[in-house]
Amino acid sequence: MATGSSVERALNDIVSLCKRRGFVFPSSELYGGFAASWDYGPLGVELKNLIKRLWWDEMVTSREDVVGMDCAVTMNPRIWEASGHVESFHDPMVDCKTCGQRFRADNLSEEYCPKSPSKKVSECGGELTPARNFNLMFKIHWGPTEEEDSISYLRPETCQPLFTNFRNITTATRMRVPFGIAQIGKAFRNEITTKAFLFRQREFEQMEMEFFCHPSEAQEWYEKWREVRLNWHKSLGLNPARLRTAPHPPDKLAHYAKAALDIEYQFPMGWGEIEGVHNRGDWDLSRHGQFSGKSLEYRDDRTNERFIPYCVETSAGLDRTFLALMSDAYDQDMAPNDKGEMEKRDVLRFRPRVAPITVAVFPLSRKPDLEELARKIESDLRRVYNHRSMYDETGSIGKRYRRQDEIGTPLCITVDFDTLEDHAVTIRNRDTMQQIRVSMETVATAVADQIRDMEHSFDRG
Repeated sequence: MATGSSVERALNDIVSLCKRRGFVFPSSELYGGFAASWDYGPLGVELKNLIKRLWWDEMVTSREDVVGMDCAVTMNPRIWEASGHVESFHDPMVDCKTCGQRFRADNLSEEYCPKSPSKKVSECGGELTPARNFNLMFKIHWGPTEEEDSISYLRPETCQPLFTNFRNITTATRMRVPFGIAQIGKAFRNEITTKAFLFRQREFEQMEMEFFCHPSEAQEWYEKWREVRLNWHKSLGLNPARLRTAPHPPDKLAHYAKAALDIEYQFPMGWGEIEGVHNRGDWDLSRHGQFSGKSLEYRDDRTNERFIPYCVETSAGLDRTFLALMSDAYDQDMAPNDKGEMEKRDVLRFRPRVAPITVAVFPLSRKPDLEELARKIESDLRRVYNHRSMYDETGSIGKRYRRQDEIGTPLCITVDFDTLEDHAVTIRNRDTMQQIRVSMETVATAVADQIRDMEHSFDRG
């Protein structure tokens, strides 16, 4: 088992690379930071957007039975009463009288003591206060006055407006059960303890879909969506050996769930959930119908049957998926430097489809003729690869290769002095570090061939 210090070192390598290369910065760093808050930099936001685009393509664009929404972050507080969050969205909290830190009382065997990093909180001997419930929702005042009747909440999850819009969607789109509603958006939870970089934050982003079906078909859809979602994570390039499903035992199911499982990834700090798949039964539509006084019963116009649909939910953490991709891609090996000497190399072995930059183009020197050719090649490739190309002319070729390796760029193209004579360039592969010479007229084809081969290598495992 990894100790707290070894886990911290492994994770710190990724955190350091994220800041150094512009993936993720500590939020408010200029003012000393802000706990559990992070800013996604130029490369981080590109990776995030790629994940969202791939999810949306999988869940909405490519399907006829799912539509999308973008719902408000703040809603009528009665929604959170109906959903049970006001009453029961709590975690048990304890204070350590020795170190002054607060911990989840049900998680003491997993948290490391800040005073003794090699020991778990349950082992360090610190005196703990009795456990007490702590509501995880952020309260806000909606409107110009701060009174009791103006209290609302930042949404702790993104799914509830998908339920409350069920009738709007069936009316506006004429969707028939079974069908789904999907959205990507921010959620907020006032977590007692935050940890492990992006893994547990107070502000995070979810990719969620609620699939409404006949009660008799719910378990079948639950099984189907489990396979669809697990396969999607594999399609991102995540190592299948680091993915698993963990069903919730009957005594651990949420009050609304008929069945549930987590899709987990093996992070540096251990196995952790990146997505949940739940059969929520008819809990949500029934509760919102009860609290609103407006029936959300569905009538099948083909059979004239009336029923409250069951809902199968898929809920993926965008930030956790991001961290899983960074963790899975991060590697160290030995590579030659400009002098031909072997040295340690940090490299992100992203699958090309999720690499923020697909191809980088370098002139060997800042000679105008070389720069002009390199910029033209980069401009042409930028259109092909949806702006995921980069031009770099700073530093030695070896240093430029290292920078691109660290951000996970699959291919680099060098325009050198021979190019002026033979009209050919060098393409270098991130993973094999092998280089090939191709004519300028066939650069786009050669890049496409290598990207296809790299994609196939992920499919083969």
